[in-house]
Amino acid sequence: MVAVERTLKARMVLRRPVRPISETTADRVFLAINSVLLWLVLIAVAYPLVFVISASFSNPDAVHRGEMWLFPKGITLEGYARVFSNAEIWMGYRNTTMYAVLGTLINLGVTLPCAYALSRKDFVGRTALTVVFSLTMFFSGGIIPLYLVVRNLGLINTIWAMVLPNAAAMWYIIIARTYFQSTIPQQLLDASQMDGCSNARFFWSIVLPLSSPIVAVLALFYGVGHWNAFFNALIFISRRDLMPLQLILREILIVGEMGASAMMSLDDAEAIAQMARIADLVRYTVMIVASVPVMVAYPFVQRYFTKGIMIGAIKG
Repeated sequence: MVAVERTLKARMVLRRPVRPISETTADRVFLAINSVLLWLVLIAVAYPLVFVISASFSNPDAVHRGEMWLFPKGITLEGYARVFSNAEIWMGYRNTTMYAVLGTLINLGVTLPCAYALSRKDFVGRTALTVVFSLTMFFSGGIIPLYLVVRNLGLINTIWAMVLPNAAAMWYIIIARTYFQSTIPQQLLDASQMDGCSNARFFWSIVLPLSSPIVAVLALFYGVGHWNAFFNALIFISRRDLMPLQLILREILIVGEMGASAMMSLDDAEAIAQMARIADLVRYTVMIVASVPVMVAYPFVQRYFTKGIMIGAIKG
């Protein structure tokens, strides 16, 4: 009976409403200032995105006159029709997708084993290797030595010139190493070794399945880097059929090759007027075209993003 009474009293105590902590005037002022600042940041970030999306669907004359400032005006798909009617856009998409997928696989294949090896306390020389690898974050050979190395390896105008020179980034290796150190306990390795598990088997069968957050984060970072790769392609790629999407879009925005062949029958004045009319529309459209794949991929790894990057960057 005594035990029952104690249990009932404990339940009654737990059911008592918890008094909310009263906010002081300083707390309310602090929260109000934070709310205002966050709303200003949201507007500053969201408005350009909404404007670009709306401008890509709006009448180019309305955009040029400044009549469209937030929502589409005079909705038209002329910009998208011109962009996707260009076969080189699809060629650029194909090449960039190939570079992003292949490059990300190579990045993960180099980064994850290297990070795991550096996370092992019984790995001889890991401190010295970490120091040597970390130097690459502060010093580099420069553009000319990089070009000479790629050329001497016979990688110019090949897909390997886009994926091998940046096979790993030390910053991501450090993040993955810290994640392995803080997430994979030593007892798990000891138990697997008692069952006769080798280091390679432990890495592939146990470590990687338990590391999906950091794998997703690294895949996102590396993939976005390959998708936006521009400078390496500008240096190493001159073959038209190997150009990534970013170089094709550069020609559309700067050189203005899109639509030139369709305007050859017009006189110069009409061609210039027509080109000026659609220049802004095409510019906004190619921004959306280049960004959509990344925006589509991000929600699938968003649930891993915060967990993976915070554990890998802070704990240790």
